[in-house]
Parts: sequence; C-alpha cells; structure tokens
Amino acid sequence: MVTGWTAPTGGPDTTGRTVHVVLPGDIDDPATPSGGNAYDRRVCAGLDERGWPVREHPVPGAWPHPAPADRARLAGLLAALPDDAVVLLDGLIASTVPDLLAPHARRLRLVVLVHLPLDDEAEARALATARAVVTTSEWTRRALVARHPLLADRIRAAPPGVTPAPPAPVSTAGDRLLCVAAVTRHKGHDVLVDALSTLAGSSWTLVCAGTLDREPDLVHRLRARLAAADLTERVRLAGPLTGAALDAAYAAADLLVLPSRGETYGMVVTEALARGLPVLGTEVGGLPEALGHAPDGDVPGLLVAPDDPAALAGALARWLADDALRARLRRAALARRDTLTDWPVTIASLAAVLQEVAA
Repeated sequence: MVTGWTAPTGGPDTTGRTVHVVLPGDIDDPATPSGGNAYDRRVCAGLDERGWPVREHPVPGAWPHPAPADRARLAGLLAALPDDAVVLLDGLIASTVPDLLAPHARRLRLVVLVHLPLDDEAEARALATARAVVTTSEWTRRALVARHPLLADRIRAAPPGVTPAPPAPVSTAGDRLLCVAAVTRHKGHDVLVDALSTLAGSSWTLVCAGTLDREPDLVHRLRARLAAADLTERVRLAGPLTGAALDAAYAAADLLVLPSRGETYGMVVTEALARGLPVLGTEVGGLPEALGHAPDGDVPGLLVAPDDPAALAGALARWLADDALRARLRRAALARRDTLTDWPVTIASLAAVLQEVAA
C-alpha cells in the first residue's frame, strides 16, 4: 500500500447472509468498460470477502431502456428470489422499473445502488420501494436528498475507492494528454477536439481510451473534424483499454483531460490522481468531489465550464506553456494521491448499509 493511503475500516461481517446482486448484462464485456461496471464488480468481490456470500444475477438488455423481453426476464428473476432475501440492484436497472419492484417491496429487502440519477417520476417511485439507497458520490446523495426529502434517512453514500499505483514518470514538456471515457457526446469529446483544433501550433499528443461503438455518428464526425484540422497523426482514438493496456496509457501521460458535460463522480479522475497525474476537467456534478484537494488545500488540476471549447483551450494552453503551473499541479496531485482511499473503505460503507437492512 502507498504510504498515506487511508486504511480500510471495520471488521468482516459475520451474518453469512446471501446478498443477491442484480447487474447489467454487459458487466464483464471488455468492449464496453465503464465506471459503473467496474464499481459493481469491485462491490461483488468485496462483499464476498467480508462474509456476504454474493449471488450475481446479470440481466441482459439495453438498460435503462429495456425491451419487453428484458422486463419479463427481470420480473421472473424477482419473483423467483426467496422471501426476505437481501437484494442489491444496480440503479441503471432498478430506477426504470418501479412497477416491477413494487409487488416485492414488502417481501424482499431491496437496496438500490445509484450511479447516475435519472431525476424522473419512475426513479422516484423505484427508490420509494427500497429499504435503502446507496449512491456512488456525496454529490449524488445530496442531489437525491434534495429531490426526495422524504427518503433522506434511507440514502447513504459509498464513493468509489481506487487501487494504489506507482507514480507516472514526468516528462519535461507535459504534452502527453490522455482522455479515458466512452466516446459519446456526454463525455465531451467534440468539445475537446474543437479546443485542440485551436492549439495546432503547440506541441501535444492525445490518446482517447474508450469504446467507439456507442455513438458511431459522433465518432465519424470527430474523425472528419480531426482530418480537416490535420490532427489525425496527433490524436489517437484507441478504443477501450483495460488492465495492463490502460495502466500503460496512464504511465505514458502527463495530464488527464475529462471534458464531460455531466459526471456523478468520475472514477478515472482518482485513477489518474493515484498515479500523481493532474487532471483538467469540467466543473460539473461530482467531478470536483473526485478531484478534491491536497492536504494544503491546493487543487490537483484545473476545472473549466462544460461545453466551452474556448475555456478548455485556454486551460490547455496554460498547462502547455507554464512550467511552474505544471510543477505545482504535479506536486498537488502527488499530495492528493496520499489521501485517496482503497476499495475496502467503499465496501465497508456499503456492507454497513446491508447489515442494517438485513437486521
């Protein structure tokens, strides 16, 4: 463990009670990695290690937009679960099907894990069926409490942990940029390409690590924009990277850039900070929470307004031109690295909620 990382809290749970975890069907698909799937996978492994036998129930479907057959499969699964079972449901599934949850709200001990609030009537009715709601950031918890004040005492936060990693090597120029996100409009790749198009005279390269399959029309437009700006040799759309390939991408970077239009947390932010990499992100949702502060109060990166290519270009230009700024942000990122918590802390928080629900 890296010196300074917060140690796990709490001892193992001893209920021995099975927790049934309802998951998106693509949780282990290497072509579609996501923070939500990574969180769910860590939770399943960690709960089992803490004495909660886990039974996984992946549910195929285009959640949160299920087809009738997907809904029927979920309905059959819920009906088959034993009375009084503890059931942890990914919010991507649960928040869209309150009518399927309601008949089992008294029979089953339902807990909903919310990665991304939907802020609609269906979500409100779905959360009302749960005995507890767990969010993956404090920002999300506050947002849900504000929207559903009658449920406030049921809503807890269990922010993601991050695995310790060695610091990334430092380059002199700081010109190696990395974006780790599915290539979608929500993640702001179009804003990033527009910003970089105004900085063609500066020295930089960009690797975009993320699936290219979710919005193929956007990917086509981005490639055309890069070609028109003569940037195809400087921007690599690498597709999804996982495991050692993703570790290598972080190790070869100087700055993580995450130009999202919305973000409930941003696990890639803490993954970068775990390697001492500063972050240039947008001031949206839970992203500032993930970025955090070094112990001396310094911010280990830069935040700009979302959907603003000029603001993003300005911040990138400052980063590339200012040696002192890069050194300060690198020091802050290394200091922030020592305050991050590993996954056992997350699991302990979630296990405490399940313990209450099971009692």
